[in-house]
Amino acid sequence: MNEKMKLKPYLFWSFLIAWILQVIASVCSMKGQMGGFQMVLAVSMFVPLFAAIISGKEWKNIGFRPRLKGNVKWLFFAWLVPAILGTLGAAIYFWVFPEALDMSFGAVRASLGEAVAAQLEAGGLTMGLYVAINVISALTYAPWLNMFFAFGEEVGWRGYMYPILKERFGKTKGRIVGGIIWGIWHWPIMILAGYEYGKEYWGAPVTGPILFCLIATAMGILLDESYEKTKCIWFPALMHGAINAFAGVPGLLMNPEFHAQPLLGPLMVGIVGGLPMILLAVFISLKKEKHA
Repeated sequence: MNEKMKLKPYLFWSFLIAWILQVIASVCSMKGQMGGFQMVLAVSMFVPLFAAIISGKEWKNIGFRPRLKGNVKWLFFAWLVPAILGTLGAAIYFWVFPEALDMSFGAVRASLGEAVAAQLEAGGLTMGLYVAINVISALTYAPWLNMFFAFGEEVGWRGYMYPILKERFGKTKGRIVGGIIWGIWHWPIMILAGYEYGKEYWGAPVTGPILFCLIATAMGILLDESYEKTKCIWFPALMHGAINAFAGVPGLLMNPEFHAQPLLGPLMVGIVGGLPMILLAVFISLKKEKHA
């Protein structure tokens, strides 16, 4: 069976198993069992890896061995560029919507609960210090920890599916198709549990999943670029982990009254918050087409 024929079983198993798990996670969310929700979501991230295994993926060229020699700049690209793009996107969002910026950290208080926030402050941990700790962790160790969870997705998407799609459709079109597929893969958890955008945004539950396909396409281009340049799956896994680590940081500075417009930002999954990432993905794509 050639690689193209293996794509169908890969998509079947990756969607079937992941969507079942996402429904289970959604039920946990609806019942307020957030520990179970997070655990099931973490397991679902390894489904693309499992689907690639049972679909007959050949592993010799996947790039499991770390390759730092000649790739140091790509190490920092994967590690730090997500935070840079997320910061730029948030800055644009808060510039366009200055009322959305809340330096009193009302969103943090709301997420923790007033009782917990008061208890932390009584112990000397101010909300400002709490935010600073979250930012530092998102920039330092969190991307590396998240990398091991993102590894399962990256082996399946960038290591297995994207090469097949690029061979069939060409590099740019293959990446676009791959990003849309990756975005749709998240739809059940988004529609049922409000993953990424909640449930009360404009046009819910339709506009969020559609927008996420655009965001996933842009992310996928950056992740695949780091994989192509390094021939090592750990680089996109690190970048994926860095994106997940920094994803919620801009929300710590958001006025809770603006939470009803997540399609705009300030998070990277919003159209404004994600604009720098989208533009970088477009630049990479245009550059690739020019040199094709």
